[in-house]
Amino acid sequence: MAPCPKLVLLFSGKRKSGKDFVAEEIQSRLGLDVCTILRLSGPLKEQYAKEHGLDFQRLLDASDYKEMYRQDMIRWGEERRQADPGFFCRIVVEAVTHPIWVVSDTRRASDVEWFRNVYGDLVRVVRVVATEETRRRRDWVFVAGIDDAESECGLDQGVPFDWIITNDGDQFSLEAQLEKLLQFVQSKL
Repeated sequence: MAPCPKLVLLFSGKRKSGKDFVAEEIQSRLGLDVCTILRLSGPLKEQYAKEHGLDFQRLLDASDYKEMYRQDMIRWGEERRQADPGFFCRIVVEAVTHPIWVVSDTRRASDVEWFRNVYGDLVRVVRVVATEETRRRRDWVFVAGIDDAESECGLDQGVPFDWIITNDGDQFSLEAQLEKLLQFVQSKL
């Protein structure tokens, strides 16, 4: 088990909502020595690539290569989670020593439950939202079996969010929202 962090921020949001962008903004403002971004999809993609003879690095980017395998990767990951809900969560926190953790791709209630069970009151849940119009401008297209699957909809209900960040391209609004979140994070350091 990794050393105990001072704060764990679980980020969730639909595809092309900008959750990675927001997570990276948080990290860049706090500093690489203070904040690390953890991606639950990293160990999933790495193991999937090994078992299927695929290029792990290409599965990490926003390419068509990843999109070709997304649906099967989701199915495979669900099978792993059903057998062990904390499987990918445990892998991603191994050896992390930063005081602030940002999990940029929390997608399921079981992810939130695992982090809350292990780290308790240190966990805060952040939802990044953008309108469908904004997401389409970012090249999002609805894909049946992906955008209506648990990996996209698992946190649409039943999880109270500590923050909701609206990321529709209004930099002034985004800046004000980030500032409030950053003030809270800095109070935990």
